[in-house]
Amino acid sequence: MINAIGRRKSAVARVYLTEGSGKITINKVDIDKYFPSAILQYVVRQPLQLLDVAEKYDIKANLDGGGFTGQSQALRMAIARALVKINAEDKKNLKDHGFLTRDSRKVERKKPGQPKARRRFQFSKR
Repeated sequence: MINAIGRRKSAVARVYLTEGSGKITINKVDIDKYFPSAILQYVVRQPLQLLDVAEKYDIKANLDGGGFTGQSQALRMAIARALVKINAEDKKNLKDHGFLTRDSRKVERKKPGQPKARRRFQFSKR
């Protein structure tokens, strides 16, 4: 069993990879139920499809924090890191597609005296 961690925005994904038939379980729920959107399922499976190992490993994941987009991208990163632990020669291919790079963009905090992070209240000259 190989484990890895992936993060994106405020989402954290812990992944456990075992030899198997390609079943993906997230928080004890099947991927089709957890991510009903086909796009998010595609995002999660990208590193597996890139290396043609989608039917080779079973994945158990614990997802915590963030929204569905951040969670799916955190899970993608965790899967890619776990695949590198299994076979180091895949690292260059995964890195070229950007699956191993931590996307550090987060929501900027709201400042006092402003309605949002950068938006200012309307200025009135008179």
